[in-house]
Amino acid sequence: MISAVSSPLGTATTSVFPASANPSNASSVPRNEVPGQSAASAAKEPARKPTDTDAAARARGLDEADLKVLSELKARDREVRAHEAAHQSVGGQYAGAVSYVYQRGPDGAQYAVGGEVSIDVAPVQGDPQATIEKMRVVRAAAMAPAEPSAQDRAVAAQAMQIMLQAQTELSQEMAGSERAGARQEASEAYGTVARMDGDEPAGSTSVTA
Repeated sequence: MISAVSSPLGTATTSVFPASANPSNASSVPRNEVPGQSAASAAKEPARKPTDTDAAARARGLDEADLKVLSELKARDREVRAHEAAHQSVGGQYAGAVSYVYQRGPDGAQYAVGGEVSIDVAPVQGDPQATIEKMRVVRAAAMAPAEPSAQDRAVAAQAMQIMLQAQTELSQEMAGSERAGARQEASEAYGTVARMDGDEPAGSTSVTA
């Protein structure tokens, strides 16, 4: 989703619930199924050592399947927040606020499973050098996370394209300035030579007393 003014940088939205589960209702998670595994493979896993967190979760009526889902949600939440924080930190003044997609866990809490940060990719009108510097920041922000998403890479590519266009404009401006400077130098040199030869440059007027 790219617009002329800003593009979103973000992680893909991921659900850690089984396809048959309802992410807004923890009770719909099958009690004998661990997300991403069959009941048979789950049965082969060695028993986990109970923790204080497990004890607290069980006090709220959560079983092993719920605890597995909760663990995955917490891990995903940390990953998403770190990803978006990297975009925002590097993007600086060009990065917008973080927007998260949440999923309710078996414990009733909301966990971030996706997110995005808007980033300003508009060129600086009339200033290709400033555009180049801005796009360098935008590209760095897009690629800042440890694992950039496909959308992040698309924004980075867009920033690079705008940067190349600005570099072309800057080169043309510099070439034009050099040509103008060369014409000015030639004109001044002609005037100097004409005065040395005693000739008046075209357009001059002599006054005799």
